[in-house]
Amino acid sequence: MTHTTGPTTGPTTGPDPARYVWAAARVAVGWVFLWAFLDKLFGWGFATPAAKAWINGGSPTTGFLKGTADRTFGDLFGALAGQAWVDWLFMTGLAGIGAALVLGVGMRIAAVAGGLLLLMMWAAELPLTTNPFMDEHIVYAIVLAGLALAGAGNTLGLGRIWAATPLVRRFPILK
Repeated sequence: MTHTTGPTTGPTTGPDPARYVWAAARVAVGWVFLWAFLDKLFGWGFATPAAKAWINGGSPTTGFLKGTADRTFGDLFGALAGQAWVDWLFMTGLAGIGAALVLGVGMRIAAVAGGLLLLMMWAAELPLTTNPFMDEHIVYAIVLAGLALAGAGNTLGLGRIWAATPLVRRFPILK
């Protein structure tokens, strides 16, 4: 006999409207990551001017990381600024995390990778100027964990189809 606790309908089954809220949050947070990637890649003038776009030879990490010079870990993060491998890792992360969230696939990997990226960005800004420890990086990381735990990729996303692939069935960490 299997014993279960909680409701029989979870965030990804049944009429529970919360699953649509999680799906909307998933797409919204995914768009935040994708937009950061696109703006840094093409320099559409929102956060990145065209002259500093990655396709125009700019570094997507230099501005933010050089701005941490007077912070707790400024020496560490300043040394990483503008290095090609850091730029590639950062941009690949933004694109991959954003695409995974928008599509609803690879939610576990996206949540872990996104959480780590956000945690590093949070650490780069220490000490915070507006709050002793909490900022949007930590809030987004918590939301990413919630998205993965709620199975948010299954509602209005490709999560169920992705989970049924032989690769994901063999390696469930890829859900």
